[in-house]
Amino acid sequence: MHRTDFLVIGSGVAGMWFALEACRHGKVTMITKTRPLESNSAYAQGGIASVWSEDDDPEFHIRDTLVAGAGLCRAEAVDQTVREGPIRVRELIERGAEFTRRQSNPDEYDLHREGGHSHRRILHAADFTGKEMVRALNQEVMEHPQIEFLDHHIAIDVLTRRWLARRLQQVPPEDDEAIGAYVLDTSRDEVELYAAKVVVLATGGAGKVYVYTTNPPIASGDGHAMAWRAGARMANMEFVQFHPTCLFHATENSFLISEALRGEGGKLIGPDGQRFMDRYDERAELAPRDIVARAIDNELKTRGLECVYLDMRHMSREEVARHFPTIDTKLLSLGIDMTRDPIPVVPAAHYMCGGVQTDLNGESSIRNLFAVGEVACTGLHGANRLASNSLLEALVFAHTAARESAERLAAIPPVPDLPAWDPGKAGDSDEAVVITQTWDEIRRFMWNYVGIVRTHRRLKRAQRRLQLVRDEVDKYYWDFRVTGDLIELRNLVDVAHMIVECALRRRESRGLHYTLDFPEPDERNVSDTVIRRWS
Repeated sequence: MHRTDFLVIGSGVAGMWFALEACRHGKVTMITKTRPLESNSAYAQGGIASVWSEDDDPEFHIRDTLVAGAGLCRAEAVDQTVREGPIRVRELIERGAEFTRRQSNPDEYDLHREGGHSHRRILHAADFTGKEMVRALNQEVMEHPQIEFLDHHIAIDVLTRRWLARRLQQVPPEDDEAIGAYVLDTSRDEVELYAAKVVVLATGGAGKVYVYTTNPPIASGDGHAMAWRAGARMANMEFVQFHPTCLFHATENSFLISEALRGEGGKLIGPDGQRFMDRYDERAELAPRDIVARAIDNELKTRGLECVYLDMRHMSREEVARHFPTIDTKLLSLGIDMTRDPIPVVPAAHYMCGGVQTDLNGESSIRNLFAVGEVACTGLHGANRLASNSLLEALVFAHTAARESAERLAAIPPVPDLPAWDPGKAGDSDEAVVITQTWDEIRRFMWNYVGIVRTHRRLKRAQRRLQLVRDEVDKYYWDFRVTGDLIELRNLVDVAHMIVECALRRRESRGLHYTLDFPEPDERNVSDTVIRRWS
């Protein structure tokens, strides 16, 4: 059994920021299921929103966030994030992150404006902001003597005192507390046991539950599912943000076309070259993401289109290469010159606004189990995340979580000896096709039944099919030895279940949840959708 003070599951911006703050007070063990630099954070293109210019003000940023959140934002979380944000961004810059500066004045940062923002406040590193932030933080993480970094390790389950009591056939304590996790070392196919005083979920999102997503393959909702199985409160899982503009291409169907392009004057057009967003919202292309995604979805369905187009032909080749080098290089490699050719785009699953319900310190309903980043539901995003608020939330709440957990570390009693992993009678599987087939089935019926536009009938269909799939996966899980693919499949099933259950409970349309059966918001439903596996 390995012992540590802080066990951080995930290696994106939120996890690394927590580790760098917590390591001043104790030993940190970080695990990541693939390579050190691979995370959801690394794929963030647009930037990080922060009040930076003299003509901007925290009150403006707060208002923009509340408007996008469609009445469900937690005011205290919004205020905390917006006001602490600039402090954390300055610390990030001090840690080596380099953001793009204005060509006309290198002493000032080049600020983008994105949908839903009233001012230019998006700091960015060209169009690879997440990658730059991950680079700067990872370098410091790897060099710190108090941080143990383990790649190719995937967590199976979070362990709690209630779990331990049930395992030892004792009376479970009234209040639960995290005490560690079972972790599979995929390089050796061995399950290891990590005991920890504090467990931190920083596992990112769950876009892989849908067949079309901008997320990387690692985004399988691991933290959401582990928290659910441990008994933590989960909130607002129905609010899945679909990014309006994912590249539509035969071989590159998960490449994100940043919202910053629309912020720089990009127009959405049909095959006839005519704009359509002004028919849906007075803010046109700069409307919040849920509105733009639904508008595109409606154009596709009513006109029988495969895709729409983002027109950037007003920009010169020099401007495009300077502002959007990553996107430009990728498109050119596919034979698309955005200065001459409109970019074919479709919506795709992008971001989970719901997740592990936390307080303002990032702590879940299970003591000493913290959740930071996309896996968490802090209340900042409400029913719809404002563009580029995610990286800001990751810094602010990882900082407060590290501060809170460090202050209580000395008072947390030692974790007792825990039972080793017991594989029982599980054997090696000779039916790996079951995993890939089930995986594909889940993603497709989630896209068709629980997508951008929903109905009660479609949701009930998904619910019935999910119950069958859950039974199949559960039996497979206990019959065969765990693998990385099996762990991810099990997690995806639980995430899909939570999304469907929350969507069925919300009998109105609000933010990212739009249902044809209840097309208008209902003020009686201005509350979080909270579910729990068991209490």
